[in-house]
Amino acid sequence: MGLFGDFFQIEAKSKTASRKCLALSGISDYKFYMKIAAIILAAGKGTRLNSALPKPLHQIGGRPMLAWSLDAAKAAAASHIVTVLPKESDAIINWLGGQKSCIQDPPKGTGHAVLAARDSLAGFDGIALIMFADTPLITAQTLSSLAAAITDGADIAVLGFEAADPTAYGRLITSDDQKLEKIIEHNDASDSERALKLVNGGVMAVRCPLLFDLLEKVGSDNSKGEIYLTDIVYHANAQALNVMYRTTDETEIAGVNSRQDLAHIEAILQKRLRQSAMEQGVTLQAPETVFLNADIRFGRDVIIEPHVVIGAGSVIGEGCIIKSFSHIEGATLGACCIIGPYARLRPGTNADEGVKIGNFVETKKAVIGAGSKANHLTYIGDTTIGVGANVGAGTITCNYDGFGKFKTLIGDGASIGSNTALVAPLTIGAGAIIGAGSTITADVPPNAIATTRSAVDVRHDAATRYRSVRENDTK
Repeated sequence: MGLFGDFFQIEAKSKTASRKCLALSGISDYKFYMKIAAIILAAGKGTRLNSALPKPLHQIGGRPMLAWSLDAAKAAAASHIVTVLPKESDAIINWLGGQKSCIQDPPKGTGHAVLAARDSLAGFDGIALIMFADTPLITAQTLSSLAAAITDGADIAVLGFEAADPTAYGRLITSDDQKLEKIIEHNDASDSERALKLVNGGVMAVRCPLLFDLLEKVGSDNSKGEIYLTDIVYHANAQALNVMYRTTDETEIAGVNSRQDLAHIEAILQKRLRQSAMEQGVTLQAPETVFLNADIRFGRDVIIEPHVVIGAGSVIGEGCIIKSFSHIEGATLGACCIIGPYARLRPGTNADEGVKIGNFVETKKAVIGAGSKANHLTYIGDTTIGVGANVGAGTITCNYDGFGKFKTLIGDGASIGSNTALVAPLTIGAGAIIGAGSTITADVPPNAIATTRSAVDVRHDAATRYRSVRENDTK
């Protein structure tokens, strides 16, 4: 099971799925079913990141930020998702792979960005969740809570949070019955309003098509000449509509505008991933030093020592021990493997139960049978190793000739001596023994012994004579 289990794999494409998602969020007393659409705003340039990569594709937990927002929307039962992009967004469009998107050109504020999605949601009658591609920590539970406010009778539900430092945020001016009277920007707020710490988180749920009707009333008579999404609150209250708010933790809607923000978000996510791993039965001896990817699958009773990185596409079997300073990516480990310290397992490594990969061993596209060992200073690439084989220190599978990659096959119970070069393509038969220091360029039959050593030439007292000559030469 992945670190977040099946939570983000819910297929929210039906009334039944939507009810399931709401139930997962602890929301079961909704009054009637309404379809949900998500509008994900991703048109920001992210200039402060100083990157050629579009901001939504910057990664946390090994996944683009946009992927986190999309998954949260799907898990919150959104059956329609539209991502709003700036012009020249080929990289994001390619990544979306056919998922619905639209272009905001030119950018004229958050309200204008939402209006860009109107054609994509033509005829939609339900709840519109307005989200952001650069707030990847928002959860499906929070989104479902906003949607539930609409099913309970609200026309708009705004997400707020208690800010440690509310400076620069719009303040939520509320009544005692959880109604939102207005959103006032920091620069326009009075001293008493600036003292408030309940601020606007930006995320909203709005009844649709009411959303677009309200945005049509919003003007751009402001210093930036933009259409602000928050202005729909004023127009909704002017029509005596029901405007509510919900709250969440500040970290959940933390946004990314700089590399510093990206590091901050990564730190928060890593804390979540570590906590999830430990809840699944993984021992982290020094949690703050371990870095995990969102899609890792752990068995129970795994032990991870300090300073370990486990990347995308990794499966760590029950009872494995990952020793310090190891790096694992795209690898699958069976039960009770021991990895490291200082091991590197690259994509395509598939180790069966009881495999031992020791210090300064690197593997890549290697299938390693149960109980086999490579304990020291070894490179194993494009290789299949049978059951119970031993690969000695300093062994290299020479898999690349400058043009192509070639495979090495090592049979069950084979023993490869230290400092051996296995020049692929090559097959070492089951039970064969390769003498230390050999360079093997031809197949070795099962149960054979192969060596490629020169005869030892021993010249008695030659070292004494050599030193004497060298000493005379230096006088």
